[in-house]
Formats: sequence, structure tokens, C-alpha cells
Amino acid sequence: MEENKMAGYRKLSRTSAQRKALLRNQVTALLQHGKIVTTEAKAKEVRKIAESLIALAVREKDNYETVTVTAKVPRKDKDGKRVKEVVDGKKVTVYDEVQKEIKKDAPSRLHARRQMMKVLYPVTEVPKEAAGKKKSTKQVDLVDKLFTEYGPKYADRNGGYTRIVKIGLRKGDAAMEVLLELV
Repeated sequence: MEENKMAGYRKLSRTSAQRKALLRNQVTALLQHGKIVTTEAKAKEVRKIAESLIALAVREKDNYETVTVTAKVPRKDKDGKRVKEVVDGKKVTVYDEVQKEIKKDAPSRLHARRQMMKVLYPVTEVPKEAAGKKKSTKQVDLVDKLFTEYGPKYADRNGGYTRIVKIGLRKGDAAMEVLLELV
């Protein structure tokens, strides 16, 4: 019997829920900003997850068909308010039929998309000019960014989408700090 079996991953001195949250946070931050500074042990764990997500994006980046659909869109006036008209005593929004081109995911790409959403947290970006206002924040679609930006960017690269650069020891606890960045 072999006693000293290595675990398949680093536990990072956290409970599994905390560890999962931490890694999800860092992977999300890495894919949003392109780089993060963290400890070496964490970086190596984050790298595993991030690389697999990018590999998914590379594999499925062109796996969709463009379909034309007819959508009902509420008619808006110049202020962006919905136009209403009275139909037998009730106010009803006026809809226009619009032809739209949408990208329809192939089943495997849809699966990939959902696998990514399992890991990534929803990201809300607050524009610099309008900080503090609820209205101006917008949801960033990181999954879309993976498919449209990172997929084509790393298409001709077989793995190794991230790089770990040692920065030095942290003052407080002398932990090795590293910069984890997308190549």
C-alpha cells in the first residue's frame, strides 16, 4: 500500500465551498482583466481552470449557425419609452416585427457555454464616468468574450494560454506572489 498519495489539487487551506468560490472569483477576474496578482499556489490552481475554459472556447468558437428569426420588438419613442395605444379601453404596447440574425449554438457549443457559466461569476462593469449610478452599470458577457475574443486569438495555439511570472515574496507572510496573465 502506498501511503504518500498526492491529492489531485491544492486545498489552499479552505473548505471546499470557500475554495470553489475563491477559484471562481479569480478565474473570472483573470478572464475579465487579462491578468491577476495572487500567490503561486492559487495561480497554479486558477491556471488549470482558465486553460480548460479557453480550450473549450477555441474548440467551439465557430460551431454555430446564423439563423434569421422574426422577433417582436416594442416600438419606442424618441425618449426610449415604449409607445402605447389604447385598444378597447386598455393601454397596449405597440410591437413591430423585426427580422434579426442570431447565432444559434450547435448543441456542443451550447453545452460548452453552460459549462463556462458554471464556473464564471456574472460580471457587472461600472463605467468610470458614471460610478455610483445604478442605471449605467452593464452586464459583461464573459462567455461571449471567450468565444469571440479568446477563441480566435488562441486558435493556432495548443494549450499554454496563460503565463505565471514570479514577482517576489509578500511582505506580510513571505508568500511567493506571482502575476498570472493571459499570453
